[in-house]
Amino acid sequence: MLKTRIITATILLAVLLPILFLLPPYYLGAFFLIALIAAAWEWSRLIAPEAKLAAWLYAVFCLLIIVFLLAIQVPTWQFALLMMAVLFWFFIAPFMLAKGMNLSLVKLRAFYSILGLILLPATWFALVILRDMGLVFLLTTMALVWVADIGAYFVGKALGRHKLAAQISPGKSIEGALGGLALCYLYAFVCIWYLPFEDSIFGAWAIRFGWVPMFLMVTVLTAFSIFGDLFESQFKRLAGVKDSSHLLPGHGGVLDRVDALLPVMPIAAVLAGLI
Repeated sequence: MLKTRIITATILLAVLLPILFLLPPYYLGAFFLIALIAAAWEWSRLIAPEAKLAAWLYAVFCLLIIVFLLAIQVPTWQFALLMMAVLFWFFIAPFMLAKGMNLSLVKLRAFYSILGLILLPATWFALVILRDMGLVFLLTTMALVWVADIGAYFVGKALGRHKLAAQISPGKSIEGALGGLALCYLYAFVCIWYLPFEDSIFGAWAIRFGWVPMFLMVTVLTAFSIFGDLFESQFKRLAGVKDSSHLLPGHGGVLDRVDALLPVMPIAAVLAGLI
């Protein structure tokens, strides 16, 4: 399993690194688009695993939404999509997570179907918006999710005693979440100290609003990276599967890799818009 994970990761890096640093930005947008369409296919398979044709149609429909919003060139429509995603993560997702496994995927199929057509395109537009602010700006924002995950994993392994969401994800602990948050604070400080202020959302917020609002912003983004992970775990448990798919050998599916980005990227894009 470890060998398979390493091989898959190596291939992905071999594709992604040239796109990031050698090619024009629209190639990165295309890469993100392929990933989000694959995630849409997985999303549909989780809702109705037996409906194979529907999964392909769902992925195509997700693509058409993105293409349509790009074609009409009305920024307010794209912003409205981002805000719908942000409002979901702030006001609906917490209540769904609080329900634990006391939800019925069968009864919520229509809701999840519509939800995916909002969250997935919104994440793509958020990634593109953050890329337009600069490659380093995008990468430092995305890296916050990985730093939170690394901190939560190691602190949770060492000190985890109290379960964060026992029904949804038994391996996550409150201590791990706090460890991830502490590491994210350190990461944000390092970004501000070593990078030009305008090159990261952390530096831009510190200059525009001050240090306390900046750390509050980091707290929000870190918390929602955890929300995204828990939300997908809940979704998979309701669907009765371990991984969203087997598209990435050794890693599961695309959704398994981008779950924490689904809330963080739209929220970060909106917060970046404030500066």
